[in-house]
Amino acid sequence: MPRSRTNRFDRIEQFAVDVILERRWGFRAGVFRLFLWVISGLYGLIVRWRLWWFDTRLGSVHALGCLVVSVGNLTVGGTGKTPVVELFARELTKRGRKVAVLSRGYKSQPPPIPQRILDLFRPLEQRRPPRVVSDGRSLLLDSEMAGDEPFMLASNLKDVLVLVDKDRVKSGLHAIRKFDCDTLLLDDGLQFLRLKERLDIVLVDSESPFANRHLLPRGLLREPPEQLCRANIIFITKCDGRDLSDLRTELRRYNNHAEFVECAHKPLHLEEIFTHEIVPLSFLQDLRIGMISGIAKPESFEEGLRKLGAELIYSRRYADHHRFSEGEIAKMFERSKARGARAVITTEKDSVRFPRLGKRLLPVYFLRVEIEIIRGHDAFQRCLEGMCRYNEVPLDETPIEPVLTPI
Repeated sequence: MPRSRTNRFDRIEQFAVDVILERRWGFRAGVFRLFLWVISGLYGLIVRWRLWWFDTRLGSVHALGCLVVSVGNLTVGGTGKTPVVELFARELTKRGRKVAVLSRGYKSQPPPIPQRILDLFRPLEQRRPPRVVSDGRSLLLDSEMAGDEPFMLASNLKDVLVLVDKDRVKSGLHAIRKFDCDTLLLDDGLQFLRLKERLDIVLVDSESPFANRHLLPRGLLREPPEQLCRANIIFITKCDGRDLSDLRTELRRYNNHAEFVECAHKPLHLEEIFTHEIVPLSFLQDLRIGMISGIAKPESFEEGLRKLGAELIYSRRYADHHRFSEGEIAKMFERSKARGARAVITTEKDSVRFPRLGKRLLPVYFLRVEIEIIRGHDAFQRCLEGMCRYNEVPLDETPIEPVLTPI
């Protein structure tokens, strides 16, 4: 897509996000907000019909005969799914499971339209195979072909297969038949209802559990809050040690069986994007920096940098998953340098979309983070143990319910 059209779509998307999150007011924003409210009502009817369709088994559902774990959420973006997927992939691999991460590859390069049309009329086994981002040994695709999150997972995980396809049934069968995988991790899989006999790990942002409580596109909810009842275990993310008893009570209204795990995104170090030099977090202390991002919630990332001691003197935000151009990066460097910045910081997800640059006015680092369990260690360990016993004990006979109750 031409760069001008991409930027136009990004501006429209950012305007819509600002209206949804009530950052913009005025006549134009008010009219658009009313329009979104009407569409949200129609969307809600479709969502409820779809849930009923699959719940009654009128929709085609499949059991693949292996451990299937979905990591997802009820809202759009910003809860930190990718580090949680990475955590489970690492822990299960350590325990001897052959893990494949299945992603839909949001905003990856789509296959040709004729290919997609032909696939609609072909049997499942004759359709184009999923894209293999990593075979567990080597990176095989770049971020544009794979998508941001799959590429990042494939870069960080050893001995883990990463596949991209919107049809997770097809990619799951491919992982089982071609690579002998016995564990499938669905990245952002809560709304993928065609796979049954699975575990649903649902993430809830402690800072904004249900956003503004409106469904898309008026709000950020993909499904009504009561669908939290499908969760087998609930990860409460972005915790800082504060008391979350009120949130737990609210979550119990929708789910009276899932166990809770409270976690935080723990910064590890900084890594220079192009040289891969690793520097400690103390490097940020009193450091004047510029920041560039294309993520759902940049405010949280910026506040995290300030807590680490950085002085943020210039910030440039783009729409989520924005693919930066050389011109945009060059302009960001110039403005940061002019204001006295000594480095530029971005997120790990954004770093995979940086264009290759010849001349750089400043070093540019991404912040490497991992999930840290704050409360609920026992529940997390019971969940892992139950997963690893999947081949020994039938899912509906496992003694550690409700963590492993199938949907």
